[in-house]
Amino acid sequence: MTLPVTSILKQLGKVALLLFLLASCKNSSKEINDFLADQNLPIGVAEDINMVHKDSGKVTSRMISPLLWDFTNRKLNPYFEFPKGVKIVTIDRITRDSVTITGDYAISYQNTAISEIIGNVVVVNHRNGVVLNSEQMFRDQRENYFFTETPFTLYTEKDTLHGVGFESNGDLSNWILNNTNGNIAIEDKEDK
Repeated sequence: MTLPVTSILKQLGKVALLLFLLASCKNSSKEINDFLADQNLPIGVAEDINMVHKDSGKVTSRMISPLLWDFTNRKLNPYFEFPKGVKIVTIDRITRDSVTITGDYAISYQNTAISEIIGNVVVVNHRNGVVLNSEQMFRDQRENYFFTETPFTLYTEKDTLHGVGFESNGDLSNWILNNTNGNIAIEDKEDK
């Protein structure tokens, strides 16, 4: 099989151009990172991620997202961005899935370990069936703590509560509710 001369010359030209570009690259990784940061470009992009976190050999959490942008090249505030949403599942020893957090968009700051989840945020405690809905939620990863200043709806086994401003532990226990309304069932216990 023979190739036309013009096709061979085009291929050789592409190879020569590639070799020239590779030979002329003398930028350090610091220069490349600085360029990417100046252009507001991520240093890494990952699709269809399924990250697993382990502690002492046991899986403690899983994060699933269709797209991750890595902006950890920022000097002041390095972060990861999840522009197409995120699902975080924490796993404890008692149940398979302890708490699940989902949202349409998320950003996680490395220095502070604070994540902001935005759009259709749903937090579910699978053990007791408590569900929290909001449009924005902050998650403190170090303290395992949720908080928001936006409107929320909290569903428990017996109650539905609405309010603006919410704080709780990472398993949706020990709530602090602000500007709350709704029907709350209270058990009347008599001392005997």
